Amino acid sequence: MSDLEGQRSEGALREGWTARVEDYAIACAWAMRGKILLVGDVAGGIQAFDSKSGAVLWQRKGIHDGGLLAMCVHPNGRLFATAGQNGSVLIWHTVEGKISNELTLGSTWVEHLAWSSDGHWLAAACSRKVHVFDDSGCEKWQSETQPSTVSAVIWSTTAELAIACYGQVTFSDVVTNVLNQTLEWKGSLVSMALSPDSDIVACGSQDNTVHFWRRSTEEDSMMSGYPGKPGNLAFDRSGTLLATGGGSAVTVWSFDDGGPEGTRPESLELHGQTISSLAFAPRGLRLASGARDGSVVLWGLQSGGQGEAIGVALMAGGVSDMAWRPDGSVLAAVNAKGIVTAWRIRS
Repeated sequence: MSDLEGQRSEGALREGWTARVEDYAIACAWAMRGKILLVGDVAGGIQAFDSKSGAVLWQRKGIHDGGLLAMCVHPNGRLFATAGQNGSVLIWHTVEGKISNELTLGSTWVEHLAWSSDGHWLAAACSRKVHVFDDSGCEKWQSETQPSTVSAVIWSTTAELAIACYGQVTFSDVVTNVLNQTLEWKGSLVSMALSPDSDIVACGSQDNTVHFWRRSTEEDSMMSGYPGKPGNLAFDRSGTLLATGGGSAVTVWSFDDGGPEGTRPESLELHGQTISSLAFAPRGLRLASGARDGSVVLWGLQSGGQGEAIGVALMAGGVSDMAWRPDGSVLAAVNAKGIVTAWRIRS
């Protein structure tokens, strides 16, 4: 498809394709082993794009009254889920763009979705509770009422769910209905990331800090000095590096050799405004960062977190989400003006 005005890229981010959806694009995700890119917009629209050409495969409008809030692709890629302000969760067939199931949670916003890695469970956060459904759409588990609105949900194992809210992160087994662990810290947690082995729990906080625990010891630490709320966190696949937002620079902490306690983080500076999205590549030490000024930077990192920009691009609008194709050969991003761009990655 033809490029839109204001799109340009350099370095390892090579020209791919660009398209546009009708409203503020808030989420993008790859499905069908990277053959399809799904994009959701704030008005409740979903579009499926062919990954190679950018051609529109299908489009659905107004799927959630009041707007779309979350989208999550099933591990097999053949299904995906959406949630919105109308209190419902829709399960879709990816290729046909048809609804296979509708789950009603009430009238409260459903803001977070997460499939377990085996695809057997779907978690949906609705206000101060989390509901878990099996793959047939039957509700199998419900959390206790949390101290505040749930800010993040992540599966730590195929049956254990991590829930973040004000003052705590809990880990519950949804099969046995056992609360396995509670990690407490007095403060409002706004984001969460787990290391690949699920031992390290990192949370961005309302007070402009990143708080983290080691589950094996329940020891906690705090990283301060951020100019804003660290709403974006990402671990690399080894769990050694943690990239964080919270300002215009990407701050990278290393958990190697007993860190990050007592060490200084690496600072990757090139964006002109606050970081709005972070995503490590599926393999290797490549990190993509997007910012509110529309800039996208591809960083080549070293094992200690040091890095340099190896690719840059500019979108005409603040970056809202980014996603790597599973093979790492393409990076997709969406923005506030509804622009969708997929760059080929130079090896």
